[in-house]
Amino acid sequence: MAPASPSARSAAGPTAATRPRNRKQLIVEAAGRVFSERGYHNASMEEVAAGVGITAAALYRHFPNKYALFAACAHVMVDGLVAALDEVPSEAPLTDVLTAITRITVAHRASGGVYRWEARYLDRDDRRRLAVKFGRLVERVERAVQREHPLPDERLRAMAALGAIGSVTMHHTSIAARRAEDLLLASALRVAATDPAAGRPGAHPVELPARPVPRTRRAEILAASVPLFARDGFANVTNGQIAEAVGLTPSALYRHYPGKIDILAAACLQAAGLLAQGVEQSLREVTGPHEAVVALAATYVAYSFECTELNSVAEAELAGLPADQRRPLVLAQREHIAVWEQQLRLVRPELDPRQARVLVHAGFGVVVEAGRRLRWRDSPAHREAVTALVVGALGL
Repeated sequence: MAPASPSARSAAGPTAATRPRNRKQLIVEAAGRVFSERGYHNASMEEVAAGVGITAAALYRHFPNKYALFAACAHVMVDGLVAALDEVPSEAPLTDVLTAITRITVAHRASGGVYRWEARYLDRDDRRRLAVKFGRLVERVERAVQREHPLPDERLRAMAALGAIGSVTMHHTSIAARRAEDLLLASALRVAATDPAAGRPGAHPVELPARPVPRTRRAEILAASVPLFARDGFANVTNGQIAEAVGLTPSALYRHYPGKIDILAAACLQAAGLLAQGVEQSLREVTGPHEAVVALAATYVAYSFECTELNSVAEAELAGLPADQRRPLVLAQREHIAVWEQQLRLVRPELDPRQARVLVHAGFGVVVEAGRRLRWRDSPAHREAVTALVVGALGL
């Protein structure tokens, strides 16, 4: 067969010639950003396709459905971390181990949030595979932590250190990648070297404002919805399930809330209010910025242990709220972080505002992963241990 003429090749093949060879990777990266920003159920294949500059039909040639694409996104970060650690010698110093993890995490910052909250929408087999991979990662860090810092609770310290690093995927503070890597690595190393058993249970007692007792139908509906949203995810909970939990018919819910999304908004507002009241209360009698930061850490830890379901719903589902309902909650979050930032910079004046915010979020990440390790079993000892790890992450 005669070769095609140059003119025929140029007329027939510009698309093939310009199609990137790593298109599937580009799709996964774009999808990870969309899923992280909007959540699994609110994201669409059309939105992902637009992010790559292709049609939805072209996207379906690579992934048969949204779930297949979502599963690929959930695995890609952990696969990248495991692969990076495979390049690090088995007896390498802890700094080398955490440097590899930090570099990959920061590089995939925009899409890495899929793992923390959205992975609950994976089916059982995918969740199991993901857990096995993450377990390998934690074990590798744990061995390095134990070699260099033979203190109690090496698994807790390893997971907390990973939480500090992974926190960068959960916020949008603008900071150069190299600066973020340096900050997060130093924070994780401090966490790994912190002895959580050195804290004295009850040393930083926190009494949060009491959660309101449901005395009305509206309050009962809210109280019944939060554990359902936390367990199954907002999108998977039906009005029928909520109604059954409070002994109503589904249609009767509309006399109290216009829609299910309004129940979610009320839950998020309750979470923001409880945390704001706790912070206000905890800072009333502090005498200096160092004490203030420790009080903030102890308060956030207490809130996370006492209001685990409410907090997880507020963190995981915020992105799914309409803009008008999300706006006051975002402002409340910013005000909360601003309090931390101000006090932290008084203790560590070498930090600029962005660095301080990154470290504050690192502290939040420590609470998430340490709390998961402790299965959110609330006790004075657990609260004090996690507070010590947060203070270590902040570099006090």
